[in-house]
Amino acid sequence: MSYGYSHMGSGSRTGRRTFEFGKTHVVRPKGKHQATIVWLHGLGDNGSSSAQLLESLALPNIKWICPTAPIRPVAALGGFRCTAWFDEGELSEDGPDDWEGLDASAAHIANLLSTEPADVKVGVGGFSMGAATALYSATCFAMGRYGNGIPYSVNLRAVVGLSGWLPGSRSLRNKIEVSHEARRRAASLPLLLCHGLSDDVVPYKYGEKSAQSLSSAGFRYMTFKSYDGIGHYTVPRELDEVCNWLSSRLGLEG
Repeated sequence: MSYGYSHMGSGSRTGRRTFEFGKTHVVRPKGKHQATIVWLHGLGDNGSSSAQLLESLALPNIKWICPTAPIRPVAALGGFRCTAWFDEGELSEDGPDDWEGLDASAAHIANLLSTEPADVKVGVGGFSMGAATALYSATCFAMGRYGNGIPYSVNLRAVVGLSGWLPGSRSLRNKIEVSHEARRRAASLPLLLCHGLSDDVVPYKYGEKSAQSLSSAGFRYMTFKSYDGIGHYTVPRELDEVCNWLSSRLGLEG
């Protein structure tokens, strides 16, 4: 099984499906390159819009890599085809999770980060479905492997999830508890989760439940922020929070 990528699109092949990722957009650091973060867009969006947003942030030492998800049928949209990091049905704690799609996207992210210089700290973040995929990558990092058992080799240093949820939250604690190394990695990884209390697309309770699941599984280095009156979108004070948190956790200059 192999996972490859190029900036103009790539295929991640699994036993049953091949996923063709779209164009990747890169925002170069304006100052000294100290960190690289892959940022994942929401359902139906693309890497270009992520890049435009991130370019305006006061984080001159971060290189942003903004990939575009494959176009696929999405169950929650009645099978309508659009960009999606995995197939998503109705949000539910008991709903099925598309592990094959999640693994392919997590591997694509890891490939994007694998060629960064050794002295550059790497992380992943995203909005909505992108946040869900970022949080899934955090669990792969802690366990040292993807859901399909293939080793996960990227040393994540920060994960950000805005208006998202955690796929596989029901079984996470059991998977982490059985391994001393998984518990150690989980405890070392800084996480920032933010969610609007008025979110009507990914209801707040899913963000809160995800934070609780991560915490109980051993992700102790976690910050969860709620925003009164905010729906399923980002606002300047939330992005300011992200900037301050990343600067502090990654030890960025300026």
